[in-house]
Amino acid sequence: MPQRACVVLPEDRYFDPHPSQKAVALQLYRLVQDMPLVCPHGHIDPRLFADPEYTFPNPVEMLVTPDHYVFRMLYSQGIPLERLGIPRRDGGVVERDPRKIWQLFAEHFYLFRATPTGMWWTHMLYSVFGVTQKLSGETAQAIYDQIMAQLALPEFRPRRLYERFNIEVLCTTDAATDRLEHHRAIRASGWHGRILPTLRLDGLANMYAPDWRQHIAALAEVSGREITSYRAFVQALEERRAFFKAMGAHATDHSPVMVHIPDLSAQEVERIFQRGLKGTASTEEALLFTGYMILESARMSIEDGLVMQLHPGSYRNHNRWVYDTFGPDSGGDIPVQIEFTKALHTLLNRYGNDPRLTLIVFTLDESTYSRELAPLAGHYPALRLGPPWWFQDSFNGMIRYRQLTVDAAGFYNTVGFNDDTRSFPSIPSRHDLWRRMEANWLAGLVVRGILDLDDAAEMIQDSAYRLAKRVYKFDF
Repeated sequence: MPQRACVVLPEDRYFDPHPSQKAVALQLYRLVQDMPLVCPHGHIDPRLFADPEYTFPNPVEMLVTPDHYVFRMLYSQGIPLERLGIPRRDGGVVERDPRKIWQLFAEHFYLFRATPTGMWWTHMLYSVFGVTQKLSGETAQAIYDQIMAQLALPEFRPRRLYERFNIEVLCTTDAATDRLEHHRAIRASGWHGRILPTLRLDGLANMYAPDWRQHIAALAEVSGREITSYRAFVQALEERRAFFKAMGAHATDHSPVMVHIPDLSAQEVERIFQRGLKGTASTEEALLFTGYMILESARMSIEDGLVMQLHPGSYRNHNRWVYDTFGPDSGGDIPVQIEFTKALHTLLNRYGNDPRLTLIVFTLDESTYSRELAPLAGHYPALRLGPPWWFQDSFNGMIRYRQLTVDAAGFYNTVGFNDDTRSFPSIPSRHDLWRRMEANWLAGLVVRGILDLDDAAEMIQDSAYRLAKRVYKFDF
């Protein structure tokens, strides 16, 4: 029987091969490798923590089907999403056997070599599940059985994993109209885990979306008021923000495709809102409304203290057939070019000098970092740069991030790291990659004489833990 390849995870992986830099990087990494995880932005389902007895059904539902990083790669190689068990909107036939889905995934795991997904998965399988063999078609079923046996243990229930992962706070992303029933259940249970909601405004703000009026109707229902005017809409939205804040929320979330923030009069906003309610708003009017809602959200954030997250630049559901067949979040979102200096001018000139506002901007367009976002964050007190996001949340993306931003923005106008994941067991692996890359970057500055070791040690702890806590106000 052939020898099966074993997983090798060197302690100094990802560090520069030069011995002096590698030694400093390892020294810095050891300072933070066991620090608590602060997870201020992500997409974990709070349902996992609402029931203390919740058990993951199998490795596929736990690790494969929630993760669009996984199935978009397989789809790019011609593997139908139906074979991966992704549900069809029309209820059509898809593979239901998790063992077959796992086997298919394992046979194609080589596609993730040198990708962040491959790095995350290799570390996750080893550190969370104790898998010491490389995942392949040959080892697929043995690894499946190993994980299944562990999922039956109490230690692998979500609440226990939360504690094992040393997570200090984990924020979910929730529609503004969500009643937060799972969050209520978590709070009522008395469990000490800190699972906090985040108010996602897209459904109500993005008038260009085809289901915008449905979201307005849902807002009317949850708020118990008629929404026949823009004023009533804003009042209902402010009530939702207050509710989320009372439930522990620290932030809001905006994800428009593009950013254009107009300065509209009250009459203009009302006119567009009325046309939107009737379904007669033009594309231009809908975009104006969506941009204005970012401005309105900044005003509300100053008043209620919620941190404002803005991450434009994703052309959602680019693959229309995939969207029509499988729905959103099916791996078909693609980056677009973004401009920020002119787009944020109205907002920053009105609110950017107010220290009560914290506006965190993420981007998928790396060219804007050195040209626009870093200089803006290096000037306006309210603006901070989010970490490398989505397609840039990677070995190479993290290197480029620091290279493109530190000159103009400095280090302390960034906000540390967030994992932005739907795959709960991958959280420690994602944070570990960030901490290693930060240690390597700082070590490079130390061996060049740009930083001394004491400053680098303080910065790596800020990057891994303290910055996110401070900017998202988790100490308050």
